[in-house]
Amino acid sequence: MDLLHILDTLPPGDLSYQEWLSVGMALKEEGYAAADWEAWSAGDPKRYHPGECARKWESFAGSDKPVTAGTIVSLARSRGWQPEGSGGRELGWGDEIGEGQLAAGQPVAGQPVAGQPDDWQPVAEQPERQLITYLETLFEASETVGYVTRSYEKDGRFLPTKGCYDRTAGQLIEALSKCGGDVGAVLGDYNPEAGAWIRFNPLDGRGVKNENVADYRYALVESDSLPVEQQQAVIRKLELPVAALTHSGGKSLHAIVRIDAADYAEYRRRVDFLYQICQKKGLEIDTQNRNPSRLSRMPGVTRKGRKQLLLGVNLGKKSFAEWQEWVSETDDELPDFETASFDNLPELSPPLIEGVLRQGHKMLLAGPSKAGKSFALIQLCIAIAEGVRWLGLACAQGRVLYVNLELDRASCLHRFRDVYEALGLPPNNLQLINIWNLRGKSVPMDRLAPKLIRRAAKKGYLAIIIDPIYKVITGDENSADQMARFCNHFDKVCAELGCAVIYCHHHSKGAQGGKRSMDRASGSGVFARDPDALLDLIELPVSEALLKQQSDKLTARICLKALQSRHMDDELSGDDQLSGPAMLRAMKRLLPDLLPTVEAEIDEAKKALAARTAWRVAGTLREFPAFPDLNLWFDYPIHKRDTDGVLADIDPDEELPMFMKAREARKKQADRQKNSKQERYQMAIEGFRFAHDGEYPTVHELYEELRQNAEAIGEEGPAKKTVQNSLRSVGYVVDRNTGRICPKSEET
Repeated sequence: MDLLHILDTLPPGDLSYQEWLSVGMALKEEGYAAADWEAWSAGDPKRYHPGECARKWESFAGSDKPVTAGTIVSLARSRGWQPEGSGGRELGWGDEIGEGQLAAGQPVAGQPVAGQPDDWQPVAEQPERQLITYLETLFEASETVGYVTRSYEKDGRFLPTKGCYDRTAGQLIEALSKCGGDVGAVLGDYNPEAGAWIRFNPLDGRGVKNENVADYRYALVESDSLPVEQQQAVIRKLELPVAALTHSGGKSLHAIVRIDAADYAEYRRRVDFLYQICQKKGLEIDTQNRNPSRLSRMPGVTRKGRKQLLLGVNLGKKSFAEWQEWVSETDDELPDFETASFDNLPELSPPLIEGVLRQGHKMLLAGPSKAGKSFALIQLCIAIAEGVRWLGLACAQGRVLYVNLELDRASCLHRFRDVYEALGLPPNNLQLINIWNLRGKSVPMDRLAPKLIRRAAKKGYLAIIIDPIYKVITGDENSADQMARFCNHFDKVCAELGCAVIYCHHHSKGAQGGKRSMDRASGSGVFARDPDALLDLIELPVSEALLKQQSDKLTARICLKALQSRHMDDELSGDDQLSGPAMLRAMKRLLPDLLPTVEAEIDEAKKALAARTAWRVAGTLREFPAFPDLNLWFDYPIHKRDTDGVLADIDPDEELPMFMKAREARKKQADRQKNSKQERYQMAIEGFRFAHDGEYPTVHELYEELRQNAEAIGEEGPAKKTVQNSLRSVGYVVDRNTGRICPKSEET
């Protein structure tokens, strides 16, 4: 459905402020861009303010009950819009059948309708007996029945009027029993070209809307996409709990299916499930029949010379609950067994990362905080787009999507530029990299996966990189069954899009050196067992002696480069060219004028060298043989292979001095507490803004939000004084003009 096309028929000036906001929320939920909302809103010159849409868009942070496309459709329909090429429209849950609306199964004028097979026998020959059986099956004697015998013609179609709803099933059955076959004498004469209709749920006697339904007992399943014989076969094969099955006299069967819902909300859920199963099994359902006040075809009357026959009652399973249980046991969507054979073996997927990962498979990159995991994944994006090596491993070239859940948009884009520059690569294929910035807007993976699949369809991605997954985890990460269900969403993305999914996760707490690579990722062991490739980063302790050695080599290299620029390197021996002190002495002797410049360059290089960290990558692979561990330098912002081999003999379990261990432990604890506090406050602020049209809370309102969030997980919230004192540390202040909190950058 093209929502922008529908919006072309909906002037923004005709909407209230809340309706205008709802349009924006629906567009965002359905995957459109803020620019689409902005362009449409500009059609209201009196109220339009440039940039307002973009600001509001950022405040739409998602909801358990999101505003969807149905809101836009409803707004448009209420103002006269109709789908193109149709004489009717799909009804929403709140719609009702009335004058001007097409009844279920109504044939299009001029089109032939299916005949009725000779071997299809109704439950009774007499028309009044068919209707009596129908009423006895669906209703209690005291329940009010709605029916329609009068119709009118419009554009070649016969449409039902509002009809009658003032008689009980018992009254109708008694009158029909005495009518001698004259159904019209009881219900009113009907047009034999149009037929007649009946409502399958009991009413309260005050109207025919959804709110007048007295019991949410049945739903209508109707389809005209298959011949009626095949419709009946599918209905019976599905074991639908059919209370009554009626031939419409046209090209469809009407199955009145037992729902037995306690209320309207449960009715909607059960009908959605019913329709979903029917669609999956090839019965294309007419979804405009889903409201409980819907009309169906009345058995026992004729329509265009064909009978509306009651073909059976009480078919299939006895109840909706029994049928739903049967479906869950039989509809597992698993493939059939196959006999093993080496004939016509399917082709293996080509490698995405040489010797590590195939296209269409899954990979996990795990490591501790500050390992540069995000930089490594950005480096991988660039390697795939440019078709170059990543950590020394060859990559296939193609389009890649980076799902950024942690960085703000500006930081993310700057990182891509910085990594390109550090690699010394021109961005020749930058257009092959797409970025989805979701910081502050991410939703759990069970909701993100379908949105991702919808947006990424037909993009031709070789890989989708999700960084990091803790932002979208659903459930307890230490629960094997919950994490198995979580990881299944990655399988769905792979299967639906035919691309690799690469995701990032953190290590568990404590020392990691003594563990196997597959045991270091935080949470359930599912994280290690699920991916086809697991690459694990662990830090290597760099000794003072190694640092001095690297510093000496760096000094020698910079001096040699300066001497080569003046063609004076021939005067140096091979041993001198490897010694930092010797090369500095040569500089003083041969190029004293360049010495200050060279010394400044050496000082800058040593600062960068001091910040450099060493890492080892171990792989656990499903599709390829194990590879030797990769030793890397993280030379901000990129990871480089250790080509000198100086890291090969370092033991990650090597003991650090006690004072260094204590210092590192204190630093990590402080970082964890700070990050946890920032996340709690950010979540509370975003939740408040979403519920209050983007407005920031006061300190008291933020305190209440934090307290409620804490109580929801069985914890105690912070004191109000603590909230006041913590604002600046998490990036916020109190605006003196408004009394509300705001980001530091917006302080007035």
